[in-house]
Amino acid sequence: MEEININNQNQEPNLDIKNRSYATGKRKNSTARVWLKKGNGIILVNGKKSNDYFARPVLRMMINQPFEVIDSENGFDILATVKGGGLSGQAGALRHAISKALSIYDINFRPPLKKIGFLTRDSRVVERKKFGLAKARRSFQFSKR
Repeated sequence: MEEININNQNQEPNLDIKNRSYATGKRKNSTARVWLKKGNGIILVNGKKSNDYFARPVLRMMINQPFEVIDSENGFDILATVKGGGLSGQAGALRHAISKALSIYDINFRPPLKKIGFLTRDSRVVERKKFGLAKARRSFQFSKR
C-alpha cells in the first residue's frame, strides 16, 4: 500500500514558467497581487518603487517584515499590484500576499510565517452604516424640545 505524506514536506513549489510564485493578499478593502522570484530585493508596487509608493516608514517596515522573519532581506524581487482601500490597508494586503508567496516558493518558510500570523487574513472591515443612524452605531443628537 502507498504511504501518504501528511506534512507535504516533499511538495514541489508551485512556480510559473519564469520561476515566480503568485499569491493574493487582502486587508480591509484592499487587494494585493504579488509575483515573487529570486533576485536583489527590488519591490515594485503598481510600477513604482516601494519607497516611492509607501512614503511612511511604518508602511515600508510592514511590507519588509516577512523577509525579516525568514532572514532573507534583499533575496527576492517582487512585482505587485494593489487596489482598493487606503495606504495602510494596501500595505497590510501586500504583507499578507508576500507571506503567502514565500510559503508557496519554499515550503520551509511556512512555519515561521504561520507562527507570527502573517499567513492569516485580518478579517476586520469597516462596519456598514445602518438606516436611522448617523453612522454605523452613532445616533443623531437627541432634542427634548
